Amino acid sequence: MSKDDKKITLKTLNKSNIWDLQESDILRLWENAQKDADFADNSRHYLDVIKTAFSIEDIKVDKPEVIKKYEDRGFKIGSVKKDENNKQKFAIKKKPIVRVTDLTYENIGHISATKLLEVIDRNFGGGWDSLSQSIKDIIEHGFDISTTTLPKDRLHKAGGLYEKKMADGYEVLEIPKGTWVEAIFAKVKPEEDSLKSLQMQKQEENENKLGSDDEDEDLPNDDQDGFDDEDDDTFDDDKLTEESYRTTFDEDPENLNLEAEDVTDDEDY
Repeated sequence: MSKDDKKITLKTLNKSNIWDLQESDILRLWENAQKDADFADNSRHYLDVIKTAFSIEDIKVDKPEVIKKYEDRGFKIGSVKKDENNKQKFAIKKKPIVRVTDLTYENIGHISATKLLEVIDRNFGGGWDSLSQSIKDIIEHGFDISTTTLPKDRLHKAGGLYEKKMADGYEVLEIPKGTWVEAIFAKVKPEEDSLKSLQMQKQEENENKLGSDDEDEDLPNDDQDGFDDEDDDTFDDDKLTEESYRTTFDEDPENLNLEAEDVTDDEDY
């Protein structure tokens, strides 16, 4: 974490800055917050926020072979103090951003242009037009994006768009399409522009919810994930889902106390 990130507490944690943290940071925040008088009342809310960026699973069978299965899946092991005499082991892992469907308005501002282009490239090589409009909107909330599709021998022409974009600090993903190449240029937007975009998005969401029952779709199902006595211990493989795509050529261009056990920082995003 940066110096600014170290100022984060459970009370200031939100669904955006949570993406700057790693597993050990979460454990440290729980430990620091347990002395607060209102900790028990707010612990469920804290946990809901954490679950937006981390997978948390109860370990009901505390055996070496079970622990190893979690560790092999990239989880770190910690424990929750449920009362004075009981602790519950759990596994925690930061959610990866590997597919375009993993991108959200909350995490888009916490990845680099290089990471973004890697994620787009995994979308079956379909290019910018393979993305749904909703995914494009999320990406353009955090990045300046431009694209061009040109014959291979024209893309790197001196003085052309490619050269100008690279000189202006953009990163590029080149996607071969027969004898043509689509170039996707991406550069992180200034923070103030991203904030304005997010505020507009939130305002639109609030307007759309007027007159309807409040539903927070961002909150995970407690029957499926984390500190739930009804969780099962099966190890289902992640299901791979990708956006359908098309290709076009465009000539114009609750009282909880966490204690870490063998917890290390996850890889950076």
